[in-house]
Amino acid sequence: MTLQEQLAALIRTSLAEAQQGGDLPSFDLPADIVIQRPKPGFGDFATPVAMALAKPARMAPLQIAQRIAGRLPQDGLIGKVEVAPPGFVNIWLSPLWLGKQVARILGEGTTVGNVDIGVGQTAQVEFVSANPTGPLTVGHGRNAVIGDTLARVLEAARYAVTREYYYNDAGRQMQLLGESVRGRYLQLLGRPVEWSEDYYQGEDIVEIAQGLVDECGDSLVDEPANGLFRARAQAIITETQQAALNRLGIHFDILFNENSLTTSGAVWEVVDKLKEKGYAYDADGAVWFKATAFGAEKDRVLVRSNGEPTYRLPDIAYHKDKLDRGFDLIVNVLGSDHAVQYPDIASALKALGYNPGRIHVVIYQFVTLMRDGEVVKMSKRKANYVTLNELVDEVGPDALRYFMLMRSSDSHLEFDLNLAVKQSDENPVFYVQYAHTRIAGVLRQAAERGIEMAPTADLSLLTDPSEMALIREMLRLEEVVALVTRQLAPHHLTYYAHDLATAFHTFYDRCPILPPRQTDPTLTQARLHLAAAAKATLARALDLVGVSAPERM
Repeated sequence: MTLQEQLAALIRTSLAEAQQGGDLPSFDLPADIVIQRPKPGFGDFATPVAMALAKPARMAPLQIAQRIAGRLPQDGLIGKVEVAPPGFVNIWLSPLWLGKQVARILGEGTTVGNVDIGVGQTAQVEFVSANPTGPLTVGHGRNAVIGDTLARVLEAARYAVTREYYYNDAGRQMQLLGESVRGRYLQLLGRPVEWSEDYYQGEDIVEIAQGLVDECGDSLVDEPANGLFRARAQAIITETQQAALNRLGIHFDILFNENSLTTSGAVWEVVDKLKEKGYAYDADGAVWFKATAFGAEKDRVLVRSNGEPTYRLPDIAYHKDKLDRGFDLIVNVLGSDHAVQYPDIASALKALGYNPGRIHVVIYQFVTLMRDGEVVKMSKRKANYVTLNELVDEVGPDALRYFMLMRSSDSHLEFDLNLAVKQSDENPVFYVQYAHTRIAGVLRQAAERGIEMAPTADLSLLTDPSEMALIREMLRLEEVVALVTRQLAPHHLTYYAHDLATAFHTFYDRCPILPPRQTDPTLTQARLHLAAAAKATLARALDLVGVSAPERM
């Protein structure tokens, strides 16, 4: 239970007691009690609930707030309560209670920040889902980091999470892939080739073709493009894509094959059911989905006149499959160029009798690489893209992951290559990692001087404002995990990690921990415990982002 939830429960209890004691009239208590962070100087938390209750209580908000405040226990969690016009109840946490949280955080260790939102529930996060037609790009990298971070956070919220990659290995683009490899193969053998502008131009295609020449010589000149050429390219590209993701610590539980939806007949079952329900019809030799029945400007083709499904049909079948698997929460991470397509899928699911409300779409914007204030193109390949591997080579996995989350997913991201490799506090990921390293150094120095951290410490000695601020910041991780879980907005984690690092650096500069600057051994122990708790919380925040927490830098 987060601090906000604990305080909301106390507010609800005080309201009920005030009604029972005759201080407030009878009225229905609100389903949700808002607990928010006020401006500095107005407490750790505040609630405007009194203003929402003015009408049903037929009382002035300030009077209601006073009656709520009078019933709140000012011991344990709450240290002080004040009422402020026009009806806010401002709450300060107890310093003694805050000190005790250091021991709790140390006890939680790698699970610090966990919340119970998803207990007993399942979640599926589908992300990246690039077609096996070429290397992953920088854009795919942002998709990957967003999706994997969301999966990590949902696990911290105690969902049972499945990471899934859906790849399109059917249709026109796969046919072009096979033709592209076959064309390069024939060119390498000196055979005449009629090269289409639609073929894939990347150097990777040449490399795959060269591998076939080295292995098979000219024995494949009569092999159809849709046979070995396509199969070999798909296998190599898929392996290359997964290897690039592994460099970022990203793995998948399921690789879902789009072609299986066709071979199993799932796509045709969707067509039949839509026709049965009156939402699909035949016209001009094609099969159409009646999207206009759901507010679209025009109906959509599901099956072309040549009998081939359009991309919408297998996507509908795939999302139907997701819902049939019974996930409580389904998350799709999609680029902004795919945003317009999802409403048709949701409409088709409704037409089939499903509730698409379990599916949540996270849209991300594109990434621009910058160096010296100018847009750069780093790719050494012939294709018109920057590969994910190239960016990892340039800045490393930690900076890549952290920088990809420094803006809201729906905001365009300018990735500053100069900053990402800078070894200074200007670099946000360096700044946060250095805080962790600094704590590790303090703990090593203590051990080298024979100062063992005792099992317990007098945490009531932690009274300096910077100590209290650091503890408050550590406790905020639960709030951030809950926020990211509910909003599916992972950028809040990088903001939090930076704030936590700042809180530690401030504490470190103000409060001596070890001799000779610190002469009180009991205070040394208390501050060692605080530093160790901060280290655990920083490591946890970095782990949720998928970034390492180094012991030395």
